[in-house]
Amino acid sequence: MSTDPLEGIAVFAAVVEAESFSGAARALRRSKAAVSTQIQKLEDRLDVRLLNRTTRQLSMTDEGRAFYEHARRILDEAQEAHDALDNLNNEPRGTLRLNAPMSFGQLHLGAAIADFMALHPEIHIDLDLNDRQIDLVEDGYDMAIRIASLPDSSLIARRLAPCRRVILASPAYWDQHGRPEHPRDLKKHEVLIYSYVPEPNKWIFQKDGDRITVPVSGRYRANNGEVHLKAAMHGLGVYLCPTFFCCDQLKDGSLEMVLSEYEPEPISVYAVYPHRRHLTTRVRAFVDFLSDRFGDHPYWDDWANT
Repeated sequence: MSTDPLEGIAVFAAVVEAESFSGAARALRRSKAAVSTQIQKLEDRLDVRLLNRTTRQLSMTDEGRAFYEHARRILDEAQEAHDALDNLNNEPRGTLRLNAPMSFGQLHLGAAIADFMALHPEIHIDLDLNDRQIDLVEDGYDMAIRIASLPDSSLIARRLAPCRRVILASPAYWDQHGRPEHPRDLKKHEVLIYSYVPEPNKWIFQKDGDRITVPVSGRYRANNGEVHLKAAMHGLGVYLCPTFFCCDQLKDGSLEMVLSEYEPEPISVYAVYPHRRHLTTRVRAFVDFLSDRFGDHPYWDDWANT
């Protein structure tokens, strides 16, 4: 076991912030037993109980709360010192653990990562593509890409690009069922339901400052955008689709958008990371790189200018 005097403190802070030994173990990439041993050694060294443990609940003692406030400051100062050394040579290095949505990762992030790694040969990337929203702190990620209307208040977020969404279906579907003239007309249509949103059966539009909420329904519900895109191309229904995902189909005419004067509730592409005073050089460099690559006028919306 390491004799680093900060190690026990770091493990204790990880347990407090993950609110569990198992969450801290995942974040630190250690076994739960190793985390428990570190906490026990720290308590023995301080001769005080820091945590109350039961089979169902973990909580700090009064002494634990007081110690955590000082521990967090110590760890932040240590990280600041480490980052200052990294900044001296200005070369990002180390492993960046990253979480991102499946479709955006496959279509746009993969190529961006390859270019970023070519620029920074000391960087290692550990990428997890998953549409399920994860807990960055508990699962031990340095940052995540999220596509949402607002960033999570418990995280720091930087907007990387707008994420325009459009209502579309195949030309054959529109010819058979008619093109809606108002969002309310969508109630009569077969809608492809994306399940990884808070209210999948409710679509919200804006026009001239007015907010229009439309209940929608359909026989096909899925948690993946690619299957819905294929379904729309085969005429199975109407899809509310991010343009980063369907730009090629809009260009070649295999899918046609409607209701262009009504804007779906705006969302954006964000880089999010845990609340810390100081970002590591590798996170800061990657976020800056993505912001420059995507920007306020992302390349996937070039179809709108053709």
